[in-house]
Amino acid sequence: MSKVLKIANAQAFWGDSLTAAASLIHQQPDIDYITLDFLAEVSLSIMAAQKVKDSSAGYAQDFVEVVKSLIPYWLSGSKVRIVTNAGGLNPQACAQACAEILRQAGCSLLIAVIAGDNVLDIIKAEPETSTFNNLETQVPISEVLSKLLTANAYMGAKPLAEALKKGAAIVITGRVADPSLTVAPCVAHFDWALTDYDRLAQATIAGHLIECGTQVTGGISDDWLNLPNLAQIGFPIIEMSSDGSFIITKPSESGGRVSVETVKEQLLYEIGDPQRYLSPDATVSFLSLKLEETGSNRIKVVGALGSAPPSTLKVSATYHEGFKAEGMLAIVGRNVQIKARRCGEIILERLTKAGFVPERSLIECLGCGDITQGVLANSHLQPFECILRICVADRRREVLEHFSREIAPMVTSGPPGTTGYTSGRPHIRPVLGYWPCLIDASLVKPIIEYIKVSQ
Repeated sequence: MSKVLKIANAQAFWGDSLTAAASLIHQQPDIDYITLDFLAEVSLSIMAAQKVKDSSAGYAQDFVEVVKSLIPYWLSGSKVRIVTNAGGLNPQACAQACAEILRQAGCSLLIAVIAGDNVLDIIKAEPETSTFNNLETQVPISEVLSKLLTANAYMGAKPLAEALKKGAAIVITGRVADPSLTVAPCVAHFDWALTDYDRLAQATIAGHLIECGTQVTGGISDDWLNLPNLAQIGFPIIEMSSDGSFIITKPSESGGRVSVETVKEQLLYEIGDPQRYLSPDATVSFLSLKLEETGSNRIKVVGALGSAPPSTLKVSATYHEGFKAEGMLAIVGRNVQIKARRCGEIILERLTKAGFVPERSLIECLGCGDITQGVLANSHLQPFECILRICVADRRREVLEHFSREIAPMVTSGPPGTTGYTSGRPHIRPVLGYWPCLIDASLVKPIIEYIKVSQ
């Protein structure tokens, strides 16, 4: 097909705007696809904790609200299709929840559910496999095997494209590579071969540019303060051509900006080696990319070179690493940094005396340069207020329970100028360790199921 394919992104992470998808369709009704990226590296571990409490949980429930917001457009004839990894650890439950609200609204369409990314059982069966060693430290996974919570491989675009070719209006997956959410519509629409690596490389670049939503339209840009209408910053749209060249833009009436500068900033975001950007669909070289401004908020991107993807897939695994808690106190007056740090030291001294020495601890004086590595140290200006933030972590929950009771007493036993117990009694939260590793791609078997929603 020669028609230019329009793919937008309306979600950069779990917690992003829930109204962006509907706004995109309202602003630009000719959009063909909307991708929504809900998963960061440790999102699945959070979902795992939810699923332990409720077997029907384990997915981004926010996505159901997004689907609900799109029902009026589908009922009025919109052909927009959705591709998302909101399924998390339970894509089937996510799809069923979406199907129910669509059914109640009288909206008929096909939902595809793609699973198979969960490789926890494979790892547990062969923990000595060398590819399961931690990518950063090379420590064998056997060191944390008993504490593993999740292990999910980053699948590619192939099963998603297959589902789209079958006519799915909504594709819900677990863990897939972020750019693959965009690659799949391109493969399905243009019928590209999965060995057409230069075109797949271009689509991977396109997916990489829009996977973080408004980051490419000016969000966190160096020029952020000078961008127009920041309150209504627009989400990005890719206009993909059959040869793989594309234009990145945004709705004309939205805020922010798409420029060579904002596109370059996002291009360099989390890519590692620019000559060997690895994805499940292709190995991509950024080195020959060319950007050209073709109009207001329109940047054309060409020149990506692709080759075969690696024989392994990245795995994002998480494990239970104990507990953590943090407390905060607001302190004002002279010598606030000295006072705040002494408060933190007193709290740790009291823990030590009670026999609860934490394995890890951190004292920060927010506003005094601790975050910015001592900016105020070389300044004649001294702060008159700061926030003491003290954090502890330990494998023993009782250490955290004792710590949580030691913050409030500083309100009356601490220094003058202690004005606020800003965080309340600290909540004890699990610490989730991140374990990146690899798995032979041939061991990962995508599973596609369909739910036909009819009145």
